[in-house]
Amino acid sequence: MAHNFPRRVRLDRLYRNGSGGLLVVPLDHPISGAPIIHSGRPGGLDRLVGDVADGGADAVVLHKGALRHVAARRFRSLSLIVHLSAGTGLSADPDAKVLVCSVEEALRLGADAVSVHVNAGSGTEPRQLADLAAVAGDCERWGVPLLAMVYARGPGIADGRAPHLVAHAAAIAAELGADLVKTAMPRAVADLAALTAASPIPVLAAGGDAHDSAAALNHLADAMRAGAGGVAAGRLVFNAPEPAAMLRRLSALVHDRTFARSTP
Repeated sequence: MAHNFPRRVRLDRLYRNGSGGLLVVPLDHPISGAPIIHSGRPGGLDRLVGDVADGGADAVVLHKGALRHVAARRFRSLSLIVHLSAGTGLSADPDAKVLVCSVEEALRLGADAVSVHVNAGSGTEPRQLADLAAVAGDCERWGVPLLAMVYARGPGIADGRAPHLVAHAAAIAAELGADLVKTAMPRAVADLAALTAASPIPVLAAGGDAHDSAAALNHLADAMRAGAGGVAAGRLVFNAPEPAAMLRRLSALVHDRTFARSTP
């Protein structure tokens, strides 16, 4: 966890709803090739971020250019995490990520925190690890919380949710200086509990399969019961027929610890 005072202050501010659990909505997907706006839906990104704020999320993750299309008032009750890394699905290595923004630039944009993506097991893993370590150093210097999105992905990875691989992903984030880690969680409840108990930093459960929202919500509920530090769900929100309604369900799960089973 962060040790310097400004970093601790900003980290505490991320917990907008004061429950000890974080609900983060990543909206960094367009660069990878996943559109996040429903066709014909009025208001575009600004309206979606408004839904995120009104639905009880603590923070949203955005790339620097996206901020030009979002009203400043959206962040009166919502923290801003600026995503520093990117890669496209068009690349010869779709798991490759490079830094496209700096901590200093994110601060100039009004960020409360920053995030970096690492795919452990990819062909460019060494550079991604070096980037994460460098950003962690800058975060220490500037007093900024760091969310590491770490996944086991690459040509040699058969199951990125295998418990030992997920534990390794969380360890990478903690060892290199992140305050929070987002990752794809193991499937079994016992493995979820072992992961969260072993991690020295809060583990945010990735949203999961947006095509089966009931199963995804049940898995996230299992993760929260097992000690997850919160949820980071993007596709589950922006692919929902009613993003605001999905956000209310996620907020109840994370902040109110309402774990009713969802059905299709």
